[in-house]
Amino acid sequence: MSGHSKFSNIKRKKEKNDAAKGKVFTRIGREIAVAVKEGGPDPANNSKLRDCIAKAKANNMPNDTIDRSIKKAAGEGDGVTYVQATYEGYGPSGTAIIVETLTDNKNRTASNVRNAFSKGGCSIGAQGCVSFMFDKKGQIIIDKEEFDMDFDDFMMLALDAGAEDIKDDGDSYEVLTDPDDFSKVREELEKQNIPMAEADVTMIPQTYVKLTDEHDIKQLQRILDFLEEDDDVQNVYHNWDEEGGAE
Repeated sequence: MSGHSKFSNIKRKKEKNDAAKGKVFTRIGREIAVAVKEGGPDPANNSKLRDCIAKAKANNMPNDTIDRSIKKAAGEGDGVTYVQATYEGYGPSGTAIIVETLTDNKNRTASNVRNAFSKGGCSIGAQGCVSFMFDKKGQIIIDKEEFDMDFDDFMMLALDAGAEDIKDDGDSYEVLTDPDDFSKVREELEKQNIPMAEADVTMIPQTYVKLTDEHDIKQLQRILDFLEEDDDVQNVYHNWDEEGGAE
């Protein structure tokens, strides 16, 4: 899951314990299942599945686990159909939160998401109440420690592949694409053996909110923690500037 997807947040996510890793694998497994149901089990003919596999590998998901997920989704009589649902709401001090879910029980998921917001003294809003504050973008993060290409050369390579923008974020490069161009750009960078710490279509805030009140920070963190623990929750996006608060 991601907030504004700073590379430091991604690195922390990678370093979590095995239980958290299991949750990541479960979430990616559900994404693979949806991709297979929509476009079939052959990655060569299913760009969404190729993206899921790349995401799985970036998160160190074993190849046999990926294969099992694909075969399970392609098999007859699986019986589990996941439905996508998105929830939006405001956190403390007007912070905006978007929650993307994949679930086999929408009533359970809706109840759990509402409960997470209420734990932080907040509530879910109407569809579209905060999504206008975000831009949907393809995002690829490259860890500089794993990469030694000159930035200008890399920038030209990424732009030629179809990227909209390339940013130097200190310890990483961030490549942004139109969502429709994401698969093409990711695959072109993959062909050039560019190591990707993360590659996904995400929601990027247009502006960020700094929280200075300790109570607000604790309440928002409480919401995010409850959402993180829910297996039905795939992604959480927010516009809290975590590096600018009173943590």
